[in-house]
Amino acid sequence: MSLAEGEWNLSYGSNGIHAGANFTFGSLRSGYYLLDPYEITLGDTDTGDTPMPRADGIRFGQDYRTAATITFEIGVDAVDDATTQQGRHGANLSRLSTMAQAWDAEAVRLRFATPAVLSTVQGGRARRFYGRPRKFAPTSSRLTRQGYTPVVATFACQDDTAYDDREQTIRVDINPPPHRGLVGPLTTPLTMTGAGSGKVPGEVIVGGTKATWPVVTIYGPITSPAIEVVGRWKTTLDLSLKAGERVVIDPRPWARTVLRNGASVAGLLYRSSPRLEDMRLSVGRQDFILRGTDATATAYMTVAWRDAYAYL
Repeated sequence: MSLAEGEWNLSYGSNGIHAGANFTFGSLRSGYYLLDPYEITLGDTDTGDTPMPRADGIRFGQDYRTAATITFEIGVDAVDDATTQQGRHGANLSRLSTMAQAWDAEAVRLRFATPAVLSTVQGGRARRFYGRPRKFAPTSSRLTRQGYTPVVATFACQDDTAYDDREQTIRVDINPPPHRGLVGPLTTPLTMTGAGSGKVPGEVIVGGTKATWPVVTIYGPITSPAIEVVGRWKTTLDLSLKAGERVVIDPRPWARTVLRNGASVAGLLYRSSPRLEDMRLSVGRQDFILRGTDATATAYMTVAWRDAYAYL
């Protein structure tokens, strides 16, 4: 079901015998409602400060912030699921088992760097966090036999950023794009029509409050493809893609990969290319250009991103 205001959803894919999850909580209709408002605790700052030599004070260095943690106090309620005390008790244990299974996240915690997704709608804003569920602590009491148990649960984020739940994508043809210019016969007066007349090909507007990560997919045929964000950075690959082949550059913290048809080709990045961790998009207008050698002029790339926010 789609999320309502104030609801949360934990999701991740399956992994072999380990099942995935699509667990919704945070509302009365879900049967797992919040007893207190969620708490987002931003990570501590790892400072790089050093004392000034033979002087008062300190010299500030490069500071880094650890990941955020989200804490929930949840009421697991099955009081209305049965008419008998034993039935309510059993229903409550079943609900606890369902949440425990989702929070165990064995499908992702056994895979290196793989995050789960925690989505929510707050103030009409659909946001998501990447990370892993951690603490799951039900408080058993006499109320459990009556169909109710409070639970404390935490979610460890990958970073300290909330991302827009809506992914945006743009297609950029190789530069110069095919079929550019005027084709005769021409008649007067000449007029410009179509989407390209008001927007530069490859132009995007990145929203949010923080720089975000793009996922770039290049489709062949093309030789020595180069991705340029005008005025920001340029990444070039020393390879050739045939028609039907593609290479995906994913600089997101939980990926940091360059894959051609699923195989790593990170070693084929030019030395002049930025590090993957530096391939971010600033808030505001950005212009993408795809360059390379393509006799057919059919190569193109797609750029996908989610706007990023410092809180929600």
